[in-house]
Formats: sequence, structure tokens, C-alpha cells
Amino acid sequence: MKVALGVLALVTVTSAPLLRALARRLLSMATGHRDPRDLGVPNVPNDPGDPDVPGSLSAAFVTCPNETVAKELARAMVEKQLAACVNILPHVTSIYEWKGKVEEDSEVLLMIKTRSSRIPALAEFVRSAHPYEVAEVVAVPVAQGNPPYLRWVWDSVPP
Repeated sequence: MKVALGVLALVTVTSAPLLRALARRLLSMATGHRDPRDLGVPNVPNDPGDPDVPGSLSAAFVTCPNETVAKELARAMVEKQLAACVNILPHVTSIYEWKGKVEEDSEVLLMIKTRSSRIPALAEFVRSAHPYEVAEVVAVPVAQGNPPYLRWVWDSVPP
């Protein structure tokens, strides 16, 4: 029994990369999205050159203390071509721990659409222009979306 479990574990460990590649290929076939790793490209760059590649675009989130700051930051991000679009969502309640105390604040949330390769520059801009001591900047890769919209985001934000 121990030998069978050992062989099963060995097969699982050695076949995991193959299974992941197969899963990516099947997903690509089902969705029409190409993944550079399926073409033998070992490392996916931050800016692969195609908005249809999952992860080449990101949605980033930044909280602001009020709508005035949110609008100023959003407008500057679009003007500096760090973002194609910024949605401003008012009336967000944030509960968090800060300096040993649980805080509750009313905030405004920015939802930012951009190229993944621009996230470092976006984060640097937010750190330099935001009034908070520690500004929130979190980003998640976009796996899928409306192709014409993704192309518009891609075309609106230079690499």
C-alpha cells in the first residue's frame, strides 16, 4: 500500500505542470484567450502586447478620504495616461486596524482600469499624491471581459 501511495504521489508531483498546461490549453480553447505559456514562452512578461492575454490588464483599487480627493486623483491618473478609466464609488465604509486600534471611516473607492505593466507607476503616483500616510493600492489581473472594452483600455494606456 505504501508503494502504491508513493507512486501516486510521484505521478501527481511530476505531472502537475503538465496538468496545469493542459488546463490552460483547454481554457484557451473554450474561451478563445491565448496564454503565452501555451506557446512555449517560459515567462509571461508584464506587458505581453495583447489585451486578450489574461492578466495583461488590471483593475486597481484605491480608497480616498472624500470625493474631492477621489476626483483629483482620478482625473490626474487619466490625464497622465496611468488609467483608461476610473470609477468613483461613494459611501464606502472601511473598518480596519490602525496603530493598535480598530477604526471605522467613510471613504470613497476608486476602481481603476489599466495595463498591468503600469501598476508600479500608478502606485508610485498614488503614494506621492495621496493624503493618507499609507495609501491603499491593490490590483487584480483581468482574466476576461468584453473584447472591445479591453482593447479600448489597452489602447488608452501606453506601455
